[in-house]
Amino acid sequence: MMPMTIARTFNLADLFDIAAEAVPDREAVVVGATRLSFRQLADRVSRLAGWLHARGIGDSDTVGLHLYNGIEYLEAFLAACKVKAVPVNINYRYVADELRYLYQNAGLKALFYSAALAAGVREALDAAPGLQAIVRVGDDAISIPGETDYRAALATPPGGADHIARSDDDISVLYTGGTTGRPKGVMWPHKAYFFSALGGGGAMNPELGPIHAPEQLGERARSSFPLRGMPVAPLMHGSALWAALIGLFAGHTVFLSERHHFDAEHILDLLAREKIHTVSIVGDAMAAPILDALRACPGRWDLSNLMAFANGGALFSAHVKKGLLEILPRLVIVDGAGSSEAGTFSPSSQPTTAGLLRLPPSPHLKVLVDGRRLAASGEQGILARTGLVPIGYLGDPEKTSETFITFEGQRWVLTGDIALQEGDGSIVVFGRGSNCINTGGEKVFVEEVEEAVRRHPAVFDCLVVGLPDARWGNKVVAVVALRPGATADAAALRAHCRDHLAGYKVPKDVVFVDAMQRSPAGKGDYRWARKVAERALA
Repeated sequence: MMPMTIARTFNLADLFDIAAEAVPDREAVVVGATRLSFRQLADRVSRLAGWLHARGIGDSDTVGLHLYNGIEYLEAFLAACKVKAVPVNINYRYVADELRYLYQNAGLKALFYSAALAAGVREALDAAPGLQAIVRVGDDAISIPGETDYRAALATPPGGADHIARSDDDISVLYTGGTTGRPKGVMWPHKAYFFSALGGGGAMNPELGPIHAPEQLGERARSSFPLRGMPVAPLMHGSALWAALIGLFAGHTVFLSERHHFDAEHILDLLAREKIHTVSIVGDAMAAPILDALRACPGRWDLSNLMAFANGGALFSAHVKKGLLEILPRLVIVDGAGSSEAGTFSPSSQPTTAGLLRLPPSPHLKVLVDGRRLAASGEQGILARTGLVPIGYLGDPEKTSETFITFEGQRWVLTGDIALQEGDGSIVVFGRGSNCINTGGEKVFVEEVEEAVRRHPAVFDCLVVGLPDARWGNKVVAVVALRPGATADAAALRAHCRDHLAGYKVPKDVVFVDAMQRSPAGKGDYRWARKVAERALA
């Protein structure tokens, strides 16, 4: 009797298998000295999925990924998808209270963790009483009773989960910390994830557009040029994971840094040595140090293979882009826009003098006013997306109802970005409403001020916050880190900003710090910046 054939779906594990079968001998992932072909990676994912299935992990069970960057992150993610479980990213920078909240909110049933993070895991374990399986990655010493070494899990025979019928509607959860409040777990159905966050198979083939059936992904992979791409940020952040999955689904090779901290010179060493074609970064926090290293060491790196520099998730200043193009004139810079809740809005956003960026017309993107009507031409509101969108926040119906709404019979996600509807259908995005400062009745978007401050040659980094003010209601305050050896005072920075900004946008105060606090992905920690500014100006 012939075995039953399981139909392929838009489940992310199915999509990876299709790509792997199309290009089995191509290199799939490279981390340090470890290099795996698509065939080898698919075999390891199958073994890990069989191990999870044998331990009762399956449909809708949450699988925590408390891991540093590595091949294990991608394998555990895809293995969870293969058994219809729900992969959950865990920020390894979180302290015990934050970890306990996330472990409890996610209701973890399985957990993969890096051995170096064991202390934080042990402190949070009692918040996940339903854990059925714990896997330690790295180190031979047992840290948690009952855990399994990753290598032992990989010794499971492959194929143990092949019989599972997967679905377009299986769920993946992406936790986002945001700038305020507790982490929120965005619940993405796989099909929505694939099309709205990963480009639907068309991210690397914009002229062909998205695929219409899962099997088409194999045809795309076979016919594609084997590009070599590197997401720089940790995979625990959406922008980096999305870049890695886009590369794998296209049949390309994904390179990851084996280091646990950002090092611009190390990244440039990898780009040159491995002849990498595309690099994905998160804003100025990564781009500016790379530019500084290139300027400091002219000719050190042969980057003749580097074709594209892609950004997502944070501000990529115009002067930094200009500096990169002066050194690498053939470089294509792709400044994308997106969010954890809405995926990627557009890979082809355009610069604009009116705001941060301009999005081309799209039937899935509109500006909504008060969540009740479409904005008229020239009117501001909140950028919203419809179509294939998440189903809400895990375990948080209140926040779900605030962000995911029904409008004119369709489900929309409110991104939180303040935007302007143009007459031609395009949309100008100004910035996140939660970071907008109302000073004297005028709205100031912090990203615009940050970019102006960073143009000063003495400034290495900047975050802008609003603090209460008796006269203005709120005042604009810049928290600034200067370049090593550079000098500048508040008056000089304010005068510099006045050349680029209207007077009401110029920081009323400037607070200097030795180093800026950002997430490993490069996103600014505005809660930290606000506390620093409050203490300094008290």
